[in-house]
Amino acid sequence: MSRISPANFEQLKANIFFLSFTILILLPLKSYTQQPNILFIISDDLTTTAVSSYQNGLCLTPNIDLLASQGTKYTRAYCQYPVCGPSRASMLFGYYPNTTGTYGYVSGRENVGPDRKSLPQLFKDNGYYTGRVSKIYHMGVPIDIEKGSDGQDDEASWTERFNSQGPEWKAEGEAELVQNNPDGSIERKGGNVMTIVKAEGEDAVHSDGKTAEKAIELIKKHKNKPFFLAVGLVRPHVPFVAPAQYFDPYSSENIDLPEKFPEDWKDIPERGINYVTSVNGEMSIDQQKKAVAGYYASVSFMDAQVGKILRALKNEGLEDNTIVIFTSDHGFHLGEHDFWMKVSLHEESVKVPLIIKVPGKQPQVCHSFVELLDLYPTIAELAGLKVSEELQGKSLVPTLDDPLYKVRDMAFSVTQGGRSFLLRTDQWAYIQYNEDASAGIELYDMKNDPGQYQNLANDPKYQKVVNMLQERLTKKLEDVRGIELGEGK
Repeated sequence: MSRISPANFEQLKANIFFLSFTILILLPLKSYTQQPNILFIISDDLTTTAVSSYQNGLCLTPNIDLLASQGTKYTRAYCQYPVCGPSRASMLFGYYPNTTGTYGYVSGRENVGPDRKSLPQLFKDNGYYTGRVSKIYHMGVPIDIEKGSDGQDDEASWTERFNSQGPEWKAEGEAELVQNNPDGSIERKGGNVMTIVKAEGEDAVHSDGKTAEKAIELIKKHKNKPFFLAVGLVRPHVPFVAPAQYFDPYSSENIDLPEKFPEDWKDIPERGINYVTSVNGEMSIDQQKKAVAGYYASVSFMDAQVGKILRALKNEGLEDNTIVIFTSDHGFHLGEHDFWMKVSLHEESVKVPLIIKVPGKQPQVCHSFVELLDLYPTIAELAGLKVSEELQGKSLVPTLDDPLYKVRDMAFSVTQGGRSFLLRTDQWAYIQYNEDASAGIELYDMKNDPGQYQNLANDPKYQKVVNMLQERLTKKLEDVRGIELGEGK
């Protein structure tokens, strides 16, 4: 063995010193950059019945389906309020609407106070870049999108905020109003109505196309430090506007409407008849089919934007260090019971798609009941961040390793100013209007009647079931209201 000369030995010592010094310097940086990124994507008004990886064979959602095949797909995820503002407030602050009294088109900050941290604010206060692109807290669609305004956003949640202005119902292209337009004489109308526009131009003309471009820009810009990027896609919220190419797969002639039953509303309390129906919307069968086709086209347009964002994440080499969440704020009726849009406590309105992809976790399907407010503690735990003990959500982290893990034995949702309630158990869907049930009740056997067509609430044979569920509702409301809102933790 040859001996090292004194000069070479000194050089070797110097090299070892330099290498050790470099490692000591870079270790904190390595630890910092390996904090997981969070990519949170939320669609607006997306029902599970329009996502092909859930249950739809006609609506094309290849990018959401791919994500579902790579992550954990939750088949029984429920919103806490089937309207945009209160649903998002509940999800982002981690409290039930009846806890905070948040029922309107607000961010929820007014109700929880300045000291309680929102989910993105928690990340911001722990060194993350937090970026919002388009609608995360409530925005009026189409109004705030037309204006390019912040809507009811919570400024404290974000490092930066970006809005995606779009033409919405005024977009150039072939248009048709299919709601409250029985003679077809009105081409288009603004507001919360079903105007369909087969728009001219490419994706980037529209809000969601711009949102995808900005999200990709921010992924590239902030890839070297931890980020919490919240991306809000406004489709398929009305108006049903998308570039014309997305309408090509959906001919209204090929649309099958939900089965219609004579006297379907006879056993539904008046408060249970939705605010938009085929009747008060004066919608012909042809218009109903066009509405479904327009909705599907909007979903496919939104799905394409999801694909662009996820491909950018992969191209930037961030897939192995980014947790991806995809969901919606609530569902949407597409003619079931002749109901349209949201607000009701029936399945299509309150159930949402939910997919969580965590690097290193195996793809799987979880059938446990989960709620949107469970996302707050889940995402925080995955990032190693401590949350307030007051949060009312439950962590879904155990389900990422064991899809049979039971998070909840029921889901709870409310509507109509917090005065109408849903308990959804494995066997039953129980809906009650007013705390004393004075405006009626509904009971559906979800194993034998998943379409919710036969209300069993007034059948004496099911009185014990009704009593049991009413007791559970009373206990749930007591628990929900058990937090005193004052100074946050």
